Amino acid sequence: MLPHPEFAAMMLADGRLPVGAHTQSSGLEPALLGGLDPADVPDLVATRLATVVAVEAGAAVVARHRVLAGLPLGDVEEAWAARTPSEVAREASRAVGRGQRRLCRRLWPGSAACTALTPLAQPSRPVAVGAMAAAGGLDGARTARLVAYDDVQSLCSAALKLCPLDPAETTEWLLAAGPAVEALVAGVAHLTEPADIPVGSAPLLESWQHRHGSAPRRLFRA
Repeated sequence: MLPHPEFAAMMLADGRLPVGAHTQSSGLEPALLGGLDPADVPDLVATRLATVVAVEAGAAVVARHRVLAGLPLGDVEEAWAARTPSEVAREASRAVGRGQRRLCRRLWPGSAACTALTPLAQPSRPVAVGAMAAAGGLDGARTARLVAYDDVQSLCSAALKLCPLDPAETTEWLLAAGPAVEALVAGVAHLTEPADIPVGSAPLLESWQHRHGSAPRRLFRA
């Protein structure tokens, strides 16, 4: 029996889900090490939603559709990788994607989602999330919203570990991101083909992530 889609969405958006997402700061730690002023974190949130997160939400929505249609996920993975030129970012995403696939096998054994994820050597986070969204009964809008919310809340949560901030401030950031999240959802919720996944470029964010990989002192993987 499928869980209620709203309940499944809340579960998959929970930062305590055992998939290794606690190792990710949604690019915040690399940005701060690269010189970003903590006061400009809301701008980082907006930039990610318009670029990196749009790609990931689109990939998740298309992956969800293809699982439900009984189609393979290899070309979705390739489309996501082509839009994620940084190998550092790809590896960080796949580390969490492996945890997502493991959880999918535990929660929905024998499902179409598990079958679709099995041939992928290292599924990316958005492709694995899209497959799990299919298993959990989420529609395209819920899937896109899940990906966007997860990115923003991961960044806000990481900010409390990296910056001297009032927790109420990061909560304000999360709430303020709502309109941008909904705009993203409206733009990708209907996608069904890998070629239609958005193409968003964020060269500075990628540069920060590359330097972060060799930083001697860091709390997060990415």
